[in-house]
Amino acid sequence: MELFEEFKQLVAEFKKEKIEYALCGGLAMAVYAFARATLDIDILIEKKTLKKAKAVAMKLGFSFDAGLMNFKNGTIQIYRLTKIASDSNEPLMLDMLLLTPEIEDVWRTKRLEVWEEGELPVVSPEGLIKLKSMRLSGQDQDDIKNLESIKDEN
Repeated sequence: MELFEEFKQLVAEFKKEKIEYALCGGLAMAVYAFARATLDIDILIEKKTLKKAKAVAMKLGFSFDAGLMNFKNGTIQIYRLTKIASDSNEPLMLDMLLLTPEIEDVWRTKRLEVWEEGELPVVSPEGLIKLKSMRLSGQDQDDIKNLESIKDEN
């Protein structure tokens, strides 16, 4: 299973179904020229679009439903679906970060970046820093350093 191809299919279907989203996580880091290993697709969506987004993802084979996970007393809510490759049994997670009042500013500052398929909604460097600061794993700390180096350029 090829992560980028799966992502392109998901984006195309979201566009077709008019589902608003913003890319975040490792793929967003790659958009900002900080490519790194990632094993999942992370997107930010509004809660009102979750049902529709789940239906689209399930149509694309993300059929294992891990459900809603709450972190930081509900400040961070992630709905996870997983697709299992039929040829290798390799999992691909789709983490849909739900918009909560605490991260409204992250949603408001999303931007459109140009990529091979047109325009791609992506969480801004400042928004990514905020999200990553809420978790602060070792990878998040490295990502924050990289994002800090470019946030004033944009």
